[in-house]
Amino acid sequence: MTSIDELILRSTNPFDNYRSVNFWDQQQATEPTVNSIHKDAIAKIETTLDQVALDHRTRTVRLEGDPGSGKTFLLGRLKRQLNPKAFFAYIPPFPQSDEIWRHILRYTVNSLVEVPHRQQDSQLLRWLKSLSVFKRRGFGKGLRQGTAWDWLRADKQRFITNLKETYQKAPLYNANSFFSLLHDLTNPKLYPLACEWLKGDDLSEEALEKLGLKHSIESEEAAYEILANFGRISMATQPIVLCFDQLESIACLPDGSLNLPALFNANTRIHDENHNFLIIISIIINTWKQNEHRLDQSHKDRIDTHLTLRPINIEQAQSIWATRLFPLHSQAQYQPNSIIYPLKRQYLEAELPSGKTNPRNALLIGRDIFQQFKEWLAQETKEKFQPTYRPQQPKSQPSDLLANFKLNWVEELNKIQEKFTDIRQLSSPELIRVLQDALIALQGSEITTPLLTKTKYASYSLSYQLPNHPGKRGVIWTEDSNMNSFFNVMRACQKEIHNHSDTVLQLIRSLGVGKPSNAGHKLYQTIFTGSPHCHLIPSLNSFQYLVTYHNLVKDAREGDLLIGSETLGLKGLQALVRESQVLEDCQLLQDLGIFVRQQPQEDTKELNRPQQRKTSKASQNGLLSVKDYLFNLVKTQGLMGRQILVENICSQFTQVPESQVEELLEQLCQEKQISILNPKEQREAQLVFLGVK
Repeated sequence: MTSIDELILRSTNPFDNYRSVNFWDQQQATEPTVNSIHKDAIAKIETTLDQVALDHRTRTVRLEGDPGSGKTFLLGRLKRQLNPKAFFAYIPPFPQSDEIWRHILRYTVNSLVEVPHRQQDSQLLRWLKSLSVFKRRGFGKGLRQGTAWDWLRADKQRFITNLKETYQKAPLYNANSFFSLLHDLTNPKLYPLACEWLKGDDLSEEALEKLGLKHSIESEEAAYEILANFGRISMATQPIVLCFDQLESIACLPDGSLNLPALFNANTRIHDENHNFLIIISIIINTWKQNEHRLDQSHKDRIDTHLTLRPINIEQAQSIWATRLFPLHSQAQYQPNSIIYPLKRQYLEAELPSGKTNPRNALLIGRDIFQQFKEWLAQETKEKFQPTYRPQQPKSQPSDLLANFKLNWVEELNKIQEKFTDIRQLSSPELIRVLQDALIALQGSEITTPLLTKTKYASYSLSYQLPNHPGKRGVIWTEDSNMNSFFNVMRACQKEIHNHSDTVLQLIRSLGVGKPSNAGHKLYQTIFTGSPHCHLIPSLNSFQYLVTYHNLVKDAREGDLLIGSETLGLKGLQALVRESQVLEDCQLLQDLGIFVRQQPQEDTKELNRPQQRKTSKASQNGLLSVKDYLFNLVKTQGLMGRQILVENICSQFTQVPESQVEELLEQLCQEKQISILNPKEQREAQLVFLGVK
């Protein structure tokens, strides 16, 4: 085994990852938790949840905290700790206020189809199996124990009849259709379609026929009623917890302020009309103070519990350090005397004269001092290590900030590409929102939403202008598979052209446009065949690029985007995106005329596709991205073990063989951008550093 100092020299900085994401992303491998942090808040929420489970009365918790206080991470802890007691749903920011119920329903179902850690069934199937219809006294009399579920599942009509008898007093919306959908959830072949219907997707006629239904969820009121149905029949089941987070990115009012009234209006309706829900609204303290006066008192009265996340103390900050350093310590030949070595408590005391901080700042302090200690070790000086504390530290050099951002971008893109495998995972209003964010960052002019005004499909559209091009360009992005809806979108496009002849329309759609005999297809041919209007088919890769940037935007608005040791706001993020040119590989943005069209290049993730021809010119271009990532990793870490460096690259670019990474490393050495500190040592002991030896 190796000494702790040798491990420190070789390692990446264990404090580099600060980001808390959608809590379903953390269910397989979560970082160690310091249980003493915010334990009072968790205890109060658990008590409230127990009360909901006991009397089934819906309750609301407002969870406040400053940026970096750990609000999103706390929601993840709640899910992990309390999932055996409840069903959890994570609701991201809604892009359109007039479609808030569709949004809440969509993400409630999206969360319910998740399979909790160490469970076999999704939350949705667990919820279904826990309904009181399967617990009635005398139900399934004469059947062997445990067969009631199978007995009902085998006969759809019997399933529906039993549920109708059990819940005849509940004011259910479209009971026959709803119970029919619940039965379809028990059929593995129909389960995906049933989930799509429940979350509000506009299904094709063929899909609806398979489900035995005439239409999809067609209105906001219908979306609310389906959501309410979950509460109306679940009195004997565990509560459903709705977690609203990242409110800085919700839809805005005409004056530019956040539309918190729409959210709290929705909360009031759920609170007053539905049973068995616990609603947690996570919000920044200043955001609440700035917007509280906009809310009716009746909405404020529906907040049953108000919790504020308090600062942590030095002991808790030390515990955070210990959790980050433990993996490094566990590899050492001899354990250091302190569980936070090479850090010390006195460093925290010097940085924090008040003795208080927040979890993220504790990580930042640890990151900076660890990096300084690593550089001190490499110098092999006899002088005692003395850190430079944050108030005296100069800001990051622009080149360092850019290098850190490029690393962050690749890592975030990889996560998105694993999670988002279908463009239809986002609704059309969300697709327009992620495109709008990118256009604003790239300084598109006169970006306006919507384009298609006074129509059901207004939220599917936007307009913008290109420099040196007369007239405006309109975008309509629809991935609805129902061809009646497609026809209506085409009619809205036709009306727009009639009213504004100088507008160039661009239809974005990856799905087909119907059979030639369909009315929608005929209208499509009339509008989008030939110049100037066009149909753009977005690639999955382009979609993933836009979602990656949108996720960073949400963090920046919340004050939670850290690049290296810098907290970036939205303007800082936009400037880095332009400087780094990371969005220029997005083919859809090229097609929209935002960038000058170039020869297609393969981005970093294209290397991870098995069908890729590794010897192609595109692959060679892609390797430049790998090489850039390798260089930036050395630049930001200062010094790294060669083996750990190669392992890091291979973990980000899973289809790039280790031998190829070694070749890129040697190229950078030959170009004198990086060097091997101790080339005569065995490869696993070699250290890579920036510059020339």
